[in-house]
Amino acid sequence: MLICALAFLLAVPAGAGPLTLRSPAWADLSAGEKQILAPLAPEWDKLDAQRKQKWLGIAKRYPGMPPPQQERIREQMSTWARLTPDERRVAREQYKTLKQLPPEKRQDVQQKWQEYQQLPPEKRRELASPPASSQPATKTAPAAGSAPVTR
Repeated sequence: MLICALAFLLAVPAGAGPLTLRSPAWADLSAGEKQILAPLAPEWDKLDAQRKQKWLGIAKRYPGMPPPQQERIREQMSTWARLTPDERRVAREQYKTLKQLPPEKRQDVQQKWQEYQQLPPEKRRELASPPASSQPATKTAPAAGSAPVTR
């Protein structure tokens, strides 16, 4: 046991602190990574190290993906890049909520999402837009001079 502890101490350089994630600047990326991650270019240097590593992992797997999956990744990246920071925060919260659902509920949500994706674009826009008025219609007062209705 003492030998294992000594081996560990000798293997770790003196002054080595906690491990930190690599957080490369856009300029430090390879040409291939830049090409794949191009939709994220304007925001790249603002991303935290963990998010950069996530996207770099996707970029590394990207060449081996089938073309339909590559297209889906490009679309998702472009959509993500267009979101405001608040919209991204909401999306992350929704993702966490979905991950916590029981498997059968998660499957129901996935089924409904697939059905939504199959709708024509105009129907999706209609469903995505807020209702014209969230307040119920109110009755108007009877016109002046009209007799009240009695029953």
